[in-house]
Amino acid sequence: MAEASTPSFRPVPRTGVIYVVAEAAKAGYKPSDASWANLGQGMPETGALPGGPKRLLQIPIDPADQEYAPVAGVWELREAIASLYNARYRKGRPSQYSAENVCIAGGGRAALTRVAAALGSINLGHFLPDYTAYEELLDIFRNFTAIPIIRDPERSYAFTAEDLRREVMGRGLGAVLASNPSNPTGAVIEDGELERWTRVARELDCALILDEFYSHYIWTASAPSLSAAAFVEDVDKDPVVILDGLTKNWRYPGWRVSWIVAPKPVIEAVSSAGSFLDGGGSRPLQRAAVDLVSRKSADLEAAAIQKAFRAKRDFMYSRLRELGVRFDAEPAGTFYCWGSVAGLPSPLNTGMGFFRKALEAKVITVPGEFFDVNPGKRRAARRSRFSSYVRFSFGPAESVVKSALERLARLIAK
Repeated sequence: MAEASTPSFRPVPRTGVIYVVAEAAKAGYKPSDASWANLGQGMPETGALPGGPKRLLQIPIDPADQEYAPVAGVWELREAIASLYNARYRKGRPSQYSAENVCIAGGGRAALTRVAAALGSINLGHFLPDYTAYEELLDIFRNFTAIPIIRDPERSYAFTAEDLRREVMGRGLGAVLASNPSNPTGAVIEDGELERWTRVARELDCALILDEFYSHYIWTASAPSLSAAAFVEDVDKDPVVILDGLTKNWRYPGWRVSWIVAPKPVIEAVSSAGSFLDGGGSRPLQRAAVDLVSRKSADLEAAAIQKAFRAKRDFMYSRLRELGVRFDAEPAGTFYCWGSVAGLPSPLNTGMGFFRKALEAKVITVPGEFFDVNPGKRRAARRSRFSSYVRFSFGPAESVVKSALERLARLIAK
């Protein structure tokens, strides 16, 4: 945990990936050091993939780019994103997204922060386990009350629309936040179930806030991508809020370009929140992103991702099982394997113990306890229910993944 520099500032904890990279740095890790293997990174490899579109390595700067971008984003990019969602998910539907249904933000966290800042005094449901950065996000804004919802490992983290209905009605939820596919478990709410989820949101007037940043990383379906946008009836009435961006699905994390797709009143609210939170994103990068989000380019990228990353997923999942890591379910999405190390010898049988020993082999992982999202530390559990879990990323290049797993095999064999 970071120390407060003066009495006027509170200690601000580091989220999971930031923590493990900081600890690895103390052990000598540098991102440029090829002797290290970072399986903790929440970032995909960023080079060209076979069959994928040409990577954009240079962008022109127009004189107008020296000015601020609109807080809601460059209009051309908003139009292009609306067109992509309509072409992919809403062909033939009477209700279509427009630029006014899209807001651009400076990265995924900025988009999430805008949404959180725009929420009213409601109960907000969130799932366990889920994305580590949700913890501080759900604590910093005091308008809403964060309510945890457990996804049961014994059910392979499945969560049905009936489960959702029961939670919304029983806990009086005004909104539900979830990553789909799920970070870290890799569980996916697929088409049929996702349609039922959107129906529950519509019928109960409960906002469904879906982090779809991994929606190109789908291992169980033939479609190039997955989105709740396909099941919205009226784009300006259904309470469905979608977040995505270039970070994961286009593999341009350094660009910090993300978007929110939602009914127009929600877009007005999150844009207003952006005016005092972050002031808007990068104008030249937003203009350069217009061609990247064309239907052709986006589908080529999704297809290339699914071919290259599926091979890495299959290898990592198989090898980890051979090494004694236990899985509640085969990862159906994302670029993570989420498994329990409880059956390994001590001290490798806890997520934190495994992380510490793996650093000695120059391998970075993320202990599972970071995904036990606990805003404000209101739950008094002494030991996380995910303390024996580890998240392994197959985001890096295949050579890095294979090298890391061989080092872990030698570590376990010792």
